[in-house]
Amino acid sequence: MNPYILAILLFGLGLGTTITFASSHWLLAWMGLEMNTLAIIPLMAQHHHPRAVEATTKYFLTQAAAAATLLFASVTNAWLTGQWEIQQIMHPLPNTMITLALALKIGLAPLHAWLPEVLQGLDLTTGLILSTWQKLAPFALILQIQPSNSALLIILGLTSALVGGWGGLNQTQLRKILAYSSIAHLGWMILVLQFSPSITLLTLLTYFIMTFFYVPCIKLNKATNINTLATSWTKAPALTALTPLILLSLGGLPPLTGFMPKWLILQELTKQGLSPTATLAALSALLSLYFYLRLSYAMALTISPNNLTGTTPWRLPSVQLTCPLAASTAMTICLLPLTPAVSALLTS
Repeated sequence: MNPYILAILLFGLGLGTTITFASSHWLLAWMGLEMNTLAIIPLMAQHHHPRAVEATTKYFLTQAAAAATLLFASVTNAWLTGQWEIQQIMHPLPNTMITLALALKIGLAPLHAWLPEVLQGLDLTTGLILSTWQKLAPFALILQIQPSNSALLIILGLTSALVGGWGGLNQTQLRKILAYSSIAHLGWMILVLQFSPSITLLTLLTYFIMTFFYVPCIKLNKATNINTLATSWTKAPALTALTPLILLSLGGLPPLTGFMPKWLILQELTKQGLSPTATLAALSALLSLYFYLRLSYAMALTISPNNLTGTTPWRLPSVQLTCPLAASTAMTICLLPLTPAVSALLTS
């Protein structure tokens, strides 16, 4: 892609998210979301491949439906209450409609079916943008409206955590596993959102850090499914040794960074008297842990049966940036000791 066009599209992505962050009026927030969608569509379709075009079409139709529902709900709210302010949503009907529209935008279960299919058709860099940056603007709106129906958020969160675990169990494609991992993590964030927005933001940040390692790692190994991970030890031995730790961190095992947000969320849910919800969420984490263990086993404990002749691939110089990968690896593994400081900041 032409670098000038790429710069304009990335600027559009940033501007759309910033407009949604800064807006207090529903029309401006909707405009920011639309700019976000229109800026990423050329990035998704840049590889003129039938799968990329199909994924782009599915994404566009889903986001258009969510944006239309959001606009309709905000107009309905203005009609019923006379208010266009985001914080002034008092009527339960538009409130619920807006919550569901934003859930469709970020891919919460049961409105998640588009996310694995779209990610499977994209290249990994665009998939990374879709899994991280594109979640920010809808999350900002969900945090601002604080949905009046608390049961709806708990149902959406639990369903997403369970579907994210169940859906990933039978997958062999790495991009679909990334999608189901995203759905499960979003479920955890939504569960605690109404009780402690700061823990939700911490979970979102931790998920971003871990995903920023997972995607470049797959890209470095040129892997598309679980079986191709078995050849990674010849390409990047040090990375292959570290990757199981990162995957277990995504699963939420102590003493890795990914355990911190899950620990704080379960603690907050128990404080609010939602012990059954916390138990179900913890059990859903076991489902996610299983497919992370599958990836770890394929990568670190399996050797591909072919004999490589000539120069071994890992001796060749890498053309990819390794400094961001090293930084995200260190953060994904080593941040758990900061939990007391983080919890003190959250409670202050």
